[in-house]
Amino acid sequence: MDAAHMIRLSSGFTGVLLAGGRGERFRASAGGADGDKLLATLPDGRAVAAAAAQTLLRALPAVIAVIRPGAPALRAVLEDAGCDVLETPDAVRGMGASLACAARALQAAGASMPPAQRQPGPVGETHGTAADASASSRPAGVVVALADMPWVPVRAVRAVATAAAAHRIAAPVHHGRRGHPVAFAWDLLPQLALLDGDEGARALLRSLGVHEVSCDDPGVLRDVDTVGDLR
Repeated sequence: MDAAHMIRLSSGFTGVLLAGGRGERFRASAGGADGDKLLATLPDGRAVAAAAAQTLLRALPAVIAVIRPGAPALRAVLEDAGCDVLETPDAVRGMGASLACAARALQAAGASMPPAQRQPGPVGETHGTAADASASSRPAGVVVALADMPWVPVRAVRAVATAAAAHRIAAPVHHGRRGHPVAFAWDLLPQLALLDGDEGARALLRSLGVHEVSCDDPGVLRDVDTVGDLR
């Protein structure tokens, strides 16, 4: 199926959840090759990836999750959470390649929208967020999150989306450290589509600059790297 037809693209910001990593350090800490950190259970009973997806979906109208091939259980968890899932072999090359795949799919989906929906419009209040545009406006941008960061607060997602509407790129900062998610204006998708490897969008952030949004919640920095991180 064409990626443009599997993505529910709406006005405002769309979430991109990067879930293509294999988590080798987690597997090693779990003592076996079958330890998938994105499917590991948090103290509240949810899978790591499910919690990360649900946060994005509480703040944004739609989320596309990027996974590697051969991960049916992860696909099921993300689809059950409400994500559109994009599977790509490029995920093995790292976050940059996964993000590029999502950006290309979103560009295709945006190009297929009726012209009236692609006209510029004001940022309004839909789906409970200050970053969603009115129903007649074009997409405003993307909020890129990592599936192994289940403790990001919903308010951080909303805050960076709102900031990116004015500053093009925005990210949360906690006690001087930049965290996730990172929001990008829609006009940066062509540059995101050219990314590759595991560096993600760091070079783009360095060249264009990042508007930093102060956040008092350490969840914007905290990820799951080993089994001990689940507690």
